[in-house]
Amino acid sequence: MHVCPARRVAVAATLVTTAGLGLAACDDASADQPAAAVVTPSSSAAPGTVTLDTPDAKPDLRLTDQNGHSYDLVERTAGHPTLLYFGYTHCPDVCPTTMADLALAARGLPTADRRDLRVVFVSTDPTRDTPRRLKQWLGAIDPQFTGLTGDFTSIQRAAKSLGVGISAPVKHQDGSVTVSHGAEVFAFSPKDDKAHLFYTSGTSEQRYATDLPEIVKGRMP
Repeated sequence: MHVCPARRVAVAATLVTTAGLGLAACDDASADQPAAAVVTPSSSAAPGTVTLDTPDAKPDLRLTDQNGHSYDLVERTAGHPTLLYFGYTHCPDVCPTTMADLALAARGLPTADRRDLRVVFVSTDPTRDTPRRLKQWLGAIDPQFTGLTGDFTSIQRAAKSLGVGISAPVKHQDGSVTVSHGAEVFAFSPKDDKAHLFYTSGTSEQRYATDLPEIVKGRMP
């Protein structure tokens, strides 16, 4: 089965709930089935975005980056506009598509803003996503992106702090691997290092390109 990805967002008339949301499973072996539907709030937010009533703190996460170096997420991204995504390199569709869209959008920024931006990809399949694998995969998308891998429990805890559900990869008898993970991109402001919004699965490159100049300056779109 291939049902990928997404966070299902429960919407009330005036409230967006960001906890207890469903998982989506991505199976390496097949891409025959349609993606799970994404439900977004009916509000003034731009298509593909969900504004958080209470901003989320950046997860306290210490992992290994694609160069084999220790990486403290909070410390290394402090004061920088930061986009955070949980996924895995063997994902057949949504992960590479999302990262490619972010890369295209980031390239449209002025040089100084692009240098200031941090895009962090945290692996939900850390056993297979070694630093070498991350470096190769991200290098083909955007070498300036940071890839992180390490202890799965720590990664799962960090994702949970943002309301993102992930579960341990499951290897099947036929050799395929199912990795269940949310597919949100969280945008952290450089002003307070908190996420004031996230982007749902399927957000277009055009939307990211429109919003990034605002996010870099600490103005949530």
